[in-house]
Amino acid sequence: MEDGIFFWGPVTSKEWCEPNYVQSSYIAEFFNTISNIPCILLALIGLVNALRQRFEKRFSVLHMSNIILALGSMTYHATLRQMQQQGDETPMVWEMLLYIYILYSPDWHYRSTMPTFLFLYGALFAIVHSQLRFGIGFKVHYALLCLLCAPRAYKYYIHTEDTLAKRLAKLYVATLLVGAACWLCDRLFCKQIQGWYINPQGHAVWHVLMGFNSYFANAFLMYCRAQQREWNPKIKHLFGFFPYVKIEKPKTQ
Repeated sequence: MEDGIFFWGPVTSKEWCEPNYVQSSYIAEFFNTISNIPCILLALIGLVNALRQRFEKRFSVLHMSNIILALGSMTYHATLRQMQQQGDETPMVWEMLLYIYILYSPDWHYRSTMPTFLFLYGALFAIVHSQLRFGIGFKVHYALLCLLCAPRAYKYYIHTEDTLAKRLAKLYVATLLVGAACWLCDRLFCKQIQGWYINPQGHAVWHVLMGFNSYFANAFLMYCRAQQREWNPKIKHLFGFFPYVKIEKPKTQ
C-alpha cells in the first residue's frame, strides 16, 4: 500500500475485523487468508485416503470441493473484491449440495433425478450469484441448505453403534459450535476487539475450525457409507491421534 492505494484496488466486498494490508502489502486480510491453509491440508489427507481405498467418487469430489472452497476464501480475504467474495460464496453452496446428495442419495429411488436437479440448481445459483449481490439473502439460503442436511445426519448418528465413529460426529458439532461463536464475536464485537492490545482473529479461528469441521463430517459420512456397502469400516488413528476411516472390501468388490 502506498499513499492510500491498495495493491488489489479499492475494497468492494464485505470486510472483517482485521486491519487491511498490515502484515503484507499484497494481502488485504493476512490472518483470514492464511488460516485457510489447514482446510486445504486436511482435505488433501481425506482425498488421499478416499483415493487410496477406492471410496466412491462422490467422496473424492467432496474433498476437492473443500479445497476449492478454501482457495476461494483465500482469494476473497486476500483481495477484498466483490468478484472474489462471490468466488468464495458460490463453492459454499456447491459444497452443501454435495452433502445433500451424499446424505440422501442412498435412499433415493430415482437415482438420476437427484444429481441432475442438484447440478442444475448449483449452475443456476452460480449464474445468478455472479450478477447479483445477495447479502443477508445468501446467509438465509445457506442456512436453509444446512438445515436440510441436519435430519439425515442425525439419523445416521443414532444408527451408528461404533463409539469412535460417533465421536467424529461429536467433534463435528463441537467445532461447528465453537467456530460459530468465534465468527459471531468477530462480527458483533469488532469495535471493542479493535481496542484490545491483541486481536484474537476470531474469523481466522473460524476458518481453522471449519477445516477440521469439514474433515470430521467427511470422515463420518465415509464411515456411514462404508457401513451401507458392507465394507467393514473402522476408525483408525494416524500417529495414535488423527482419525481416519479404514475399510475392508469383500474380494468380489
